[in-house]
Amino acid sequence: MTSDTAHTMFGAHSTTGDVLAGIDLSGRTAVVTGGYSGLGLATTLALTRAGARVVVPARRPEAARRALAGVAGVEVDHLDLADLASVRAFAERFLHHHSVLDILIASAGIMACAETRVGPGWEAQFATNHLGHYALVNLLWPALTASGPARVVSVTSGHNPTWRIRWDDVQFEQGYEKWDAYTQSKLANILFARHLDLLGRPHGVHAFSVNPGWILTPLQRHLPVEEMVAAGWIDADGTPTPGLFKTADQGAATQVWAATSPHLDGFGGDYCVDCGIVDGSPTDSSEAARLWALSADLTGLDLVH
Repeated sequence: MTSDTAHTMFGAHSTTGDVLAGIDLSGRTAVVTGGYSGLGLATTLALTRAGARVVVPARRPEAARRALAGVAGVEVDHLDLADLASVRAFAERFLHHHSVLDILIASAGIMACAETRVGPGWEAQFATNHLGHYALVNLLWPALTASGPARVVSVTSGHNPTWRIRWDDVQFEQGYEKWDAYTQSKLANILFARHLDLLGRPHGVHAFSVNPGWILTPLQRHLPVEEMVAAGWIDADGTPTPGLFKTADQGAATQVWAATSPHLDGFGGDYCVDCGIVDGSPTDSSEAARLWALSADLTGLDLVH
């Protein structure tokens, strides 16, 4: 198939309501990490409106319950993606209560934080944005493969060909730079989806990576205002630069589209932008396999077969 087949009438300014028009998710179960803030919240709201049951694992479950108060069809649980014991505990609880998982959207993430070590000394952005989601998918694999087609959506960022995995120092122990660490984690999200789709296809599980575009959300909480002004994102008063940012609902549209669109049946491993598949993969399959092997070694998990 060519990617032209998967292009639709949707685009950069489409909303979750646009891409879900006519789609009934009744009886479907979804997990949305970070599903109580920013893009994740917009995603949760959209999926529940379409009839899905959405489980929102949250590092701050009380905050999640406040944000989702009054939203029908939502279940909040505790999950710290930077803590493998927490990921295991969440997966055990999920599998105890749910036999099937139709959609998993890896939306939670951190960006450009100060150097932080988690777990066995892992760099926090790589651990949270990639390794935690890698472990989560592995541990929820029985539910993803339980009954027919399932989709996993890895939320990444705008891809730059200069991004790289620092294979000789993946945890940035030889000098930390917040943006290099962030882009490494986002490249990992793309590579992860590509290799997961390769492994998951025989089981009816497809994976996509998604660039939601530019959106002002709590993801920017680690950035000083001065840095965002210097980057041209906002002015000195905090007003966003006109025309630069999507709304959260517009940003969430591509990940919702990737998770639900019938036009994507038979596709997978692709990088998506503005509710469409980008022609040609931005990553190398050997790099994706290498990252999978590294992730398996670091987490002790390699359950996707």
